[in-house]
Amino acid sequence: MKKMTKILAGTAIAMAGFMANSAMAEDGAALYTAKGCMACHGADGKAPIMPQYPKLAGQNKEYLVAQMKDIKSGARANGMSMVMKPMVASVSDQELDAIAAYLASVK
Repeated sequence: MKKMTKILAGTAIAMAGFMANSAMAEDGAALYTAKGCMACHGADGKAPIMPQYPKLAGQNKEYLVAQMKDIKSGARANGMSMVMKPMVASVSDQELDAIAAYLASVK
């Protein structure tokens, strides 16, 4: 009985994590639109308006978060970072995480 309880508890925790990631990606889709990301990177992160803007869809979540945080802090100042800096200035770390989760889920 103890073993079954542990299995059920583990399954419940895994499902909760999956559902949280799914909800975060949904919130990230709304934030992606609300924060104006689509203006340069396209409606789903696949079709930037200019060749020098990166395609974001399907990128690694941790990579995206790191890049946005580096742009926000000024640690990254190459390429089009100066255009991006004011865009991420008012975006919280939680919001950056949600946007990155959404973009990573787009195939």
